[in-house]
Amino acid sequence: MRVQDLIERKRDGGALTPSEIGWLIQGYTAGRIPDYQMAAWLMAGFLRGLTEEETLALVEEMLRSGIVLDLAELPMPKVDKHSTGGVGDKTSLVVAPAVAACGVAVPMISGRALAHTGGTLDKLEAIPGFLTQLSLTQFRSILAQCGLCLIGQTEEIAPADRKLYALRDLTATVPFRPYMCASIMSKKLAEGIDGLVLDVKTGNGAFMRQEEEARALAELMVRVGQGMGKRVIALLTDMDQPLGRWVGNGVETAEALSVLRGDLAGDLPALCLELGARMLVVSGARSGLDEAREEIRSVLRSGAALERFRQGIELQGGDPRVCDDPGILPRGRFQQTIYADRTGIVAALDTTGIGRIVMDWGAGRTRLEDPIDLGVGLELHARRGDAVRPGDPLVTAWYNDPAPLGRMVARLSAAWRIEESPPAPRPLILAEI
Repeated sequence: MRVQDLIERKRDGGALTPSEIGWLIQGYTAGRIPDYQMAAWLMAGFLRGLTEEETLALVEEMLRSGIVLDLAELPMPKVDKHSTGGVGDKTSLVVAPAVAACGVAVPMISGRALAHTGGTLDKLEAIPGFLTQLSLTQFRSILAQCGLCLIGQTEEIAPADRKLYALRDLTATVPFRPYMCASIMSKKLAEGIDGLVLDVKTGNGAFMRQEEEARALAELMVRVGQGMGKRVIALLTDMDQPLGRWVGNGVETAEALSVLRGDLAGDLPALCLELGARMLVVSGARSGLDEAREEIRSVLRSGAALERFRQGIELQGGDPRVCDDPGILPRGRFQQTIYADRTGIVAALDTTGIGRIVMDWGAGRTRLEDPIDLGVGLELHARRGDAVRPGDPLVTAWYNDPAPLGRMVARLSAAWRIEESPPAPRPLILAEI
């Protein structure tokens, strides 16, 4: 079997057998197939499509490329949550400690920034000292002590996905349903969980911009998860504007901490309540959604979720003082505010453009080895449907590199569309699957 034959067949619209997909993934994971050939196959699949049989084979091979955890030694239910990627999405930093405070273990394996979206690991690493690369022994120990642990992929967990995740980011093959399904489900099904809640984003800031595309992805992942014996729920949620008021690594971590301190106003806390409640239900720990929602609200208001996060931060080597003083988190040395130049209503935001500005200003990577600037961030003053007048602030940028300021200001100004008429209302949760 030759890699170039598989590339050629996929390039010409043919399908690979499960055994051929297995040979390809195993060879790439072991280093026998170089990045440039795998990148060519990824692009061929992206352009010509994968069948569902190919997709399921890809999930299976990526899952079995490493070990599948057995967390039977933990007496409590085990559940996780995953988002398909959104601008300003920091819900994992809220729901993981909140659900853990309700007595359910949350073993969460997360990723880094991908294309125009931020990564949970990068946000966690904005906390001084926080370690996301832990051994599985450490992972199990921390889970047993506080009920949550948020780490990156280890060498043992879905190593095929760890390699492909970075390659997809750098070859512009991220927004493709089969690759997204395989990446997400191979990691999550390896965690030893009982249930999974999926947050599938749709809108102009999502990888799946059209609702029917997002629904198809959600249905595919639910089928895959249920076929492997897991309880799975997917929510389709709005990404026509950033989630919350802040975009960037350090500033998003600070915003998540404000929710953990009981600030429950706005779309970010609202989504956290819905995701957290469903995590309790799919774990089997709670039977009713209303009861579960009230319990999540209670642990956020009481400070129990914040204390659970404080414990997790300390166990993962981080500085727990951030729970009381978010000013410890990195923020850019300079700031620039962009103002409205006319009267009207914010009809739309270029959400992908906003995410790319943050990434291009230093919060993302163009090469695998690139460091990122954890202090780059945006504070959104005007959101979809808000009325503005000339001189009203739209957004404040926090940055450390002043060189691209002029270009970034122009891009930010263009990202807010102000019109005379209000936009059509759009719910935060569009559907449940």
